[in-house]
Parts: sequence; structure tokens; C-alpha cells
Amino acid sequence: MAEKQKKSEAGDTCYLNRELSWLAFNERVLLEAADSAVPLLERLKFLSIYQSNLDEFYRVRIGILTHRAILTPDKRDELSGLLPDEQIREALLVTSEQQALAESVWKLIRTQLKEHGVDLLDFKKISKVDELMSKKLFGDLKDKLFPKVIDQTQNLPFLWGEVAYVIAFLGQNRLAVIPLDRVPAYQSFEIEGQQKIVLTAQMVRHFLPLLLKKETILQSAVVKVTRNADVFLSDMAAGGSEDLRAKMSTMLTKRKREQPVRVQICGKLTDSARAQLLKKLRVPERAVFNVTVPFDLSFRSCIGGAEGLRYPERKPVREIGLKKGEYFRYIEKHDLLLSFPFQSMLPFVDLIYEAADDPEVISIKITLYRMSASSKIAAALAYAADRGKDVLCLLELRARFDEQNNIDYSELLEDAGCRVIYGLPQFKVHSKLCVITRQRGGNLSYITQVGTGNYNEVTGEQYTDLSLITADNAAGLDGEAAFASMSAGLLPETAQTLWIAPLHFKDRVLELLERERLKGSAGRVAIKVNSMNNPEIMEELIRCSQAGVRVELFIRGICCLRPGIPGKTENISVKSVVGRWLEHSRIYRFGEGEEERLFIGSGDLLTRNLDHRVEAFIELRTPDTREQVDMILDCLRRDREKSRTMQPDGRYVREEDGEGTSSQEALYQYFSKRRLTLEEEPREEAEPAPGEDSGKKQPFWERLRRGFRTHSK
Repeated sequence: MAEKQKKSEAGDTCYLNRELSWLAFNERVLLEAADSAVPLLERLKFLSIYQSNLDEFYRVRIGILTHRAILTPDKRDELSGLLPDEQIREALLVTSEQQALAESVWKLIRTQLKEHGVDLLDFKKISKVDELMSKKLFGDLKDKLFPKVIDQTQNLPFLWGEVAYVIAFLGQNRLAVIPLDRVPAYQSFEIEGQQKIVLTAQMVRHFLPLLLKKETILQSAVVKVTRNADVFLSDMAAGGSEDLRAKMSTMLTKRKREQPVRVQICGKLTDSARAQLLKKLRVPERAVFNVTVPFDLSFRSCIGGAEGLRYPERKPVREIGLKKGEYFRYIEKHDLLLSFPFQSMLPFVDLIYEAADDPEVISIKITLYRMSASSKIAAALAYAADRGKDVLCLLELRARFDEQNNIDYSELLEDAGCRVIYGLPQFKVHSKLCVITRQRGGNLSYITQVGTGNYNEVTGEQYTDLSLITADNAAGLDGEAAFASMSAGLLPETAQTLWIAPLHFKDRVLELLERERLKGSAGRVAIKVNSMNNPEIMEELIRCSQAGVRVELFIRGICCLRPGIPGKTENISVKSVVGRWLEHSRIYRFGEGEEERLFIGSGDLLTRNLDHRVEAFIELRTPDTREQVDMILDCLRRDREKSRTMQPDGRYVREEDGEGTSSQEALYQYFSKRRLTLEEEPREEAEPAPGEDSGKKQPFWERLRRGFRTHSK
């Protein structure tokens, strides 16, 4: 893939194409699935993540390029010089190359699963006993299968995106289409101590004669269509909340019917049958992939926990040394930094409950982007509203693929008494910002939280993220001003303590990069983000390198800057860590020693984050919080197990020299042992904890707290 990058570069060869860089990241995910040092079921999980990532890449990025190829076919990518159609062609080619590795990984995993007593049935060489058991399973779900038979003159029934279909070619030039969305993806049974897993799609293909009794079945395959998801909500400012939610629902319906950008076929078809199918689907040959890896690998969840097949258990630490009722007093004296998933998100939930019960708290304001289906934070906010607090939730409806979940929560939070507003018309609100306002006499004080990740308890156990909570009034005033601007439909203006994109975050990053550049070889920069493609930032990093500044970039995903190029980027290093948890925290460090400036926040160095989203960042000012984040960077620097380093040609390789453990394992050991203490005796709680008074009718917030789930899928 690096060779394609070099051939396609135009102008400055320091840069790589965004889409191909993302595909290189997904290849690193696939390489974790191929790594024999990773436990077997975790390798299966990485293979599943690889496939899920690729699905989203086609839906979003290839979807965007498809529209660009139609609307602006002659506009070249500013970094690589590729036209939209050229980028699509290169991405399809890279995907085809990766598919060979994915299929070999799948074959090996399947073989090794069988060695551990887990047999995925192969219906081409199935035993009589296994076939009889599978036939019974097929009979149990047969009534949920609804074949649609058409002749050659009829259009193919609409194939929904991301749904598997069995398509059978019948006698008299007819087709049968059988959707599998109403049946489970797999079933299992046990014989003589061996677990048998039956993939439903393959089982339906095998027993087609029982389903289509009067038909002559010539051949069949399992087919999945990936549809363009590049559909946007326009005219957000018009109408009220009900009108906006209705527009969003209309957009979601429209997205489901967009044109295919990829078709996957599992099963052998003759050339004529394949051509007939593609003609009816109206897709070009280049967008069609023959695959052997099942579309759905969720059967992993039903496999027993045999020792050594999974990672050792690593639960987030819930107890950090503070109890309910103690957070405010601690935060008044110390900034509190939480590191996920090593520590739990529940202390922040406890903080919201404490704010709800504190008579001095008058308001809670928070930005919400992605929440779990059963959100403890939503329950806490609902409880606060029930306790009479002014709760303002700025809920971004345009969180891609979470839109329906957010529509549901907007209604639930309004019903609970919260004020709900939405993102700005032309800018997504992607910040992770919460401000709690307290009134003591005639004075206002604030507790402000700024995070790198969503208020989502599920991803809080899967992603590495940071959350800073501070009683610094300057940060609170900036946060309040930001909410006031966004409530009025305006972008937040320049703030003194918080960095807020898009109006001034990029400028401040450039200023601090310039400060380091002027130090020459004494300059130091360390940045940890998920992705980077912004030309202005990359140009300044090149200038820093040319001045002798040592630049360390820890970038999990897209990195469009090539390090190690003599005379340009020889002082820049790029490392990517792909491990047990998804690296998601954003850290910016400029300088070292007494001159060090250290920030965390919600945005990457992508142009969309810098110029088209509202992001919030905060400086770490206390020795304790700075020490913790410096520890994170140091562990990443020493990682030799899960990191790969980018070479000047754009390839990523494992470092063989030196010793170093997994940074994630080292940080788990570090953060899981941290405990905080109050410097004074804790006060007695004036009231019982939420939900303890069972004599009253269960309020709305309590239903949420105890596991209310939205109807979203």
C-alpha cells in the first residue's frame, strides 16, 4: 500500500492520502487478529472490528467520494492530488489486497477454534448427525423466512443495507430472495462435549430445497449490500425541536435507501449469474467482492470462557477513594482526573447526583454526543431536574449512526424536565463539556468537567479517555459563556482558560508550535490524537522539525504526515497503538520542565474538528494531573508490544529493539491502584441515596437509573 501512496502523491511528498491512511489503520486492526500472541477469541474480536470498521468506511468515506465523483469530479485531494474516482479505485484495490489476509486469518481462527472444541459447521462436508441437528434448527426458524420469487423481467426486491440475503437462482431464469433480518445470525448445540455453531445464512443455503420445495435450485449465495450513508440534515435552524426531530427521522429513512457502494457475495456463482445479479443491483463490477469470511461474527459471544482464549479480566476500578457527598469538597481543593477504562465513569455519575442533592447547586449544563442505550448519566440528569435543578442538555442529533438514539433521548430528557437544545446549524457540537453552577450568598462558583470521550458508560469500558473535573472559576466562566452562545445559536467566542474550536483552538495550537520552533533543538512537542490531516498544522510541524524540534506523534488512526524525510520531517516520529482498548484520548503537550503546557480535549487534528466542529480543551495545571498525563505519554513511548512506528514510506512496523510492555497494561496497573483521600472528616449525608425511598411512586429518573432502554437498535 505504501507504494500506491508514493505513486499517487502530488506536490509535497511529505503527505499521504486520508482514505488510504485510514485503510492502513484498519490493516493494523487486522494484524492484531493475525497475531498469535493475542488470545484466540480476542483475535476473532479484532477480525470482527476490522469488518465493522470497513463497513463504516464504505458507508461514509466511499459514500462521500461517490458524491464528489458526481458533483466535483475534477477536484483533486489537496494532500495526495488524487481525483475522487481515483481515490475510490485505490481504496477498492487496497481492500481487495487486505481481503486475502482477512480470509487467511479467518481460516486459521476457524481451525484453532475446532482444536478447542468449537466447530463451525461446514455444510459442504457435514456429518449425518450434525446435518440432522441442523435440520431441526432450520425447521424451528423456517416460518420466519419469507422468500420472494421474481422472473427475469421483474426488478430485484429492495435489499436493505447491512442485511444478509440468501439469493437463489432457479429454473426458468428466475430468482428467489430470502432476507435474514428476522432470524438470528447463528445457533449452537453440543454433541459429546463439542460445541457446534451453525451460521444461519449457510444453513438456509443448505436447506433451500425444504424452503423452495417446488423449485429447481441451480445455485445460491449469501449477499450483503453496503449503501451510501452520506446524507445530511439541512436547514437545522428552521422550526422547533419537534420539527427538527421529524427532519432527522426523514433523513434516516432516506439514508436507508441510498445507492449501493459495495456488494459482498459469499458463495460461488457462475459468471452469467453474477452478471445478472449485478445488473439488477445496478452496481459496477469493481464494487463487488467475493468473500469467505462470514458477514456476522457475533457467535463469539456464545463461546464458553475456556482459560487462555480471552484477555485476563480487567474491570474498571469503581472505588477511587471518595464516597457520595465527598466529591465537591475534594474538587474544591484538588483537580480530579479520571482515566478510562482503567477507572470507572461512575464517579462522574456520582458527582451529578451530588450536584442534584446539593441545595447550593442551581444549574447543570452538559453537551451530549453519544450515550449508551441505558444511560446512567441520563438518569442522573433526569434526577437533578426532578430535584428542581435547571438542567440544560445540548444534544447533538447529528452523531452519525447514533441519530435515532439521540432522538429518543431528546424526548426522554424533555419528559424528565430537562431543557434540551441541539447543535448549531453549520457546526456539530462534539465537545465533552459539563458546567455545574453553585450559588453561595451573592457569589457564583463552578465545577467544570472537560473530557476527551463521550458520556457513555459502555464505551467508557472500551476506550481510553480522560476526564478532568476542576473548581477553577475561570474555566467555569468560559464554560458558562460557551453554553450561553450555543443556546443563542452562536459559536462560542474566544475564551481565556478553555480552548474552544472552531474560532480559536487551531490558532492556539499553531502559536504554541511556533513557540517550540523558536527554541530550535531545545523545543519539544508530544501530541496524542486519533487522526491528523490538517494542512496548516502539518506544515507547522514540518517547520518545527526543520528547526530541530523533537516532535512525537501518537496517532492511532489517520496520519497524513510522513516522518523521517531528510530535510523535512527527520525529527518527527509517528507511533500507532492498537490494543485491547481503543485509544481515544487527545493530549497536547508543548515544551518540557517548567515551560511545559499540557492540554486535553475532545478534538483531533482533522480539518473537520478544527474548522467545522465545536470542541473544548482545558489545560492541566496541577502537578498531580500533569504527572498522570505525562505517565500516559511515557508508557506510549516505551510500548513495544502493541505499537507500530510509521516509516518514511508510510508503512508501519513493529519496533524490535529494546524492551517495553503494553502501554495499556502498564497504565491499568498504574491507575487501578490510585486512591484519593479527603483532608478532613466527611460530612454526614443529609438524605438517602437516590432510589432508596421505596414507599413512593417510582419517578421517571429512577426508571432510567434502573436500566430503562430506548427502542433504538
